[in-house]
Amino acid sequence: MNRSILRQAFAEAAGTALLVGIGTGTIVLAARFGGIPQWEMAGAWFLAVLVPIVLLIDVSGAHLNPAITLSLAASGRIAWRQVPLYVLGQIAGAFIGSAVVLAAFGNAAHLGATIPAQGNSAWTFLAELAFTAALVGAVFVLADRGEGRSRWREVLPPSVVAVSTYLIGPWTGSSLNPARTIAPAVLSGTYTDLWVYLIAAPLAALLVASVWRPRAVDRLDRGPGRKGIST
Repeated sequence: MNRSILRQAFAEAAGTALLVGIGTGTIVLAARFGGIPQWEMAGAWFLAVLVPIVLLIDVSGAHLNPAITLSLAASGRIAWRQVPLYVLGQIAGAFIGSAVVLAAFGNAAHLGATIPAQGNSAWTFLAELAFTAALVGAVFVLADRGEGRSRWREVLPPSVVAVSTYLIGPWTGSSLNPARTIAPAVLSGTYTDLWVYLIAAPLAALLVASVWRPRAVDRLDRGPGRKGIST
């Protein structure tokens, strides 16, 4: 097996563990101490996505999300052979991050599991679909145009996640990421409307990938994060 792909898979595991640990850890701590303002929760999720991107984008592209990996493969931006190990790494990392949160802070707030408010699964599906599509779009901009001067485009995906957390977080949990949803759901035994999140995010990824192709053949198999494309 290609050592480079293994290295990338381990980077995805580490990055997703960081994402889930920081993000859901904030949810659990907030629940234990009576809650925090939604803008602070949005800021925590911004950092949860930004930190692993900054650390690991040059190793694996820092997908951190099976829906993102699916979108990049379906649009021709990475090779399909990368998908299985990437997704395995992301799911394993999510479980590691969630297990650390459980061990450190306990099972408050169902470990940050995503649950539609008041059982409104239809609205949750549409909201998750729309914001996952926006996240995929942000990643495609980064993938196609590179990081830009001072790597400023790296903030695009975390910014989408932060806005999503602020706007729909109280109603959907703002997942946009099957790995982020699966791990706390399984470890806390919380499966309410799990299907909504596991279908909405991949569907959004495929929809955006079907209409937003790379601009040139030489972009194939590059993935997000290449420097020097444009500024």
